[in-house]
Amino acid sequence: MLTGMNSKEILLVVEAVSNEKGVDEEIIFEAIEAALASATRRKHGEDIDVRIAIDRETGEYETFRQWMVFADESTELEEPGRELRMIDAVDINPDAEVGGYVEEPMESVEFGRIAAQTAKQVIVQKVREAERAQTVDAFSDRVGELLSGIVKRVDRNGIYVDLGSNAEGFIARDHMIAREPARPNDRIKAVLFEVRSELRGPQLFLTRTAPEFLVELFKIEVPEVGQGLIDILGAARDSGLRAKIAVRSNDKRIDPVGACVGMRGSRVQAVSNELAGERVDIILWDENPAQFVINAMSPADVTSIVLDEESHSMDIAVEEEKLSQAIGRGGQNIRLASQLTGYELNVMTEADADEKSDQESKELLKMFMEALDVDEDVALILVQEGYSSMEEMAYVPSKELLAIEEFDEAIVEELRNRARDVLLTRAIVSEEVIDDAEPAEDLLSLEGMEKNLAFLLASRGVVTRENLAEQAVDDLIDIDDMDEERAGALIMAARAHWFEDEEQAS
Repeated sequence: MLTGMNSKEILLVVEAVSNEKGVDEEIIFEAIEAALASATRRKHGEDIDVRIAIDRETGEYETFRQWMVFADESTELEEPGRELRMIDAVDINPDAEVGGYVEEPMESVEFGRIAAQTAKQVIVQKVREAERAQTVDAFSDRVGELLSGIVKRVDRNGIYVDLGSNAEGFIARDHMIAREPARPNDRIKAVLFEVRSELRGPQLFLTRTAPEFLVELFKIEVPEVGQGLIDILGAARDSGLRAKIAVRSNDKRIDPVGACVGMRGSRVQAVSNELAGERVDIILWDENPAQFVINAMSPADVTSIVLDEESHSMDIAVEEEKLSQAIGRGGQNIRLASQLTGYELNVMTEADADEKSDQESKELLKMFMEALDVDEDVALILVQEGYSSMEEMAYVPSKELLAIEEFDEAIVEELRNRARDVLLTRAIVSEEVIDDAEPAEDLLSLEGMEKNLAFLLASRGVVTRENLAEQAVDDLIDIDDMDEERAGALIMAARAHWFEDEEQAS
């Protein structure tokens, strides 16, 4: 390729490779300079540093031997053929500077077949690096986008997909739908979920199992989704088996579920076919969390639902004969509904729900009677009205309690005062318990721990090594003489056994 290269041939090579590969000419010039420098060093048979300068206009080139400059007293010199002390460097260039280079011209060598092959290899490598960099630049802002390509090859690791323009995507086995066939030259769709800038191996990672892939397919099949008339607000999948999506209409005239299903199920069937027969439930989104969960449990019918906002969970009751349908095979239906709604869902029969409700009511009744020192009738009213904690009793607006038919202002004021007294007593007891706490031995013996600090942490409820491991830097930073570095070091020391356990398990 570069045998007997002269200035005109260099320009021709640069132009040809640049046009063929779509790579900037400057990259090709730099590749040829690197190749010429490599061949020059090999010809001289010594460890020297060479710089080649090609004139971008004429193609003519010059060769320079160069040395890196070190201070006279430096002890870092390791390669005499490439490095000089300042006292010697100024003989070559009076303007030499420490950390810079000095150089002098040397004869440009003629290149034979071996040197030409070296140059070719360097150019190919540089071009490949440039192409991979271009791929990263072209796709880095397309993460989450649906891509289509041709299957190039399939191996035990996954599928390599030709995306066009010298771009290649990779679908790992665990991102393929189970038992889905894929053969070379098949057309395949997938969502780009990660772009990595690496010198070797895949850079564009695709998935067909993520919920985002399902959403993107609906955008294609349902024009109203692509136009923004219908929003898809969530998706959950058991890849290749079943999925649920939540939809909402931005136009009252459009039925979002019907639009996504399509005439005689044509639209949802087209999506299902792309997903190897995956069954898709289309769920109507609702701003009311309980109603949304009821919709998400489709096709199972929910008879009652109890929301626990504190634990972000719901107890769902269904008819006994519908329990298996509500749970789904292997817990599939309840799992997908949980993923879609973001709530932990506990499904049970109506009888179990009634029993659990009765038990909770009895516990609340007992708690109110004992804590507020009231009779069963007053406690029962509070339970029936939906009150479940001292905090609610102490801080709920008075008008809400006054709305209860059996209560007047005097009763409400007395109940609120008693509730606040209970909370104050609890706080005092809790503080006394913490103040008297002593650090455990594993906390005292932790690397970097001081006795005074351990007792201070114990007074805050951080008694054991495990307690400390669960803290964040921000939790400790307000302690006197504590900075972020020390706080981080203590927490990592406390967590060290976690990683040891993981290594042993693996």
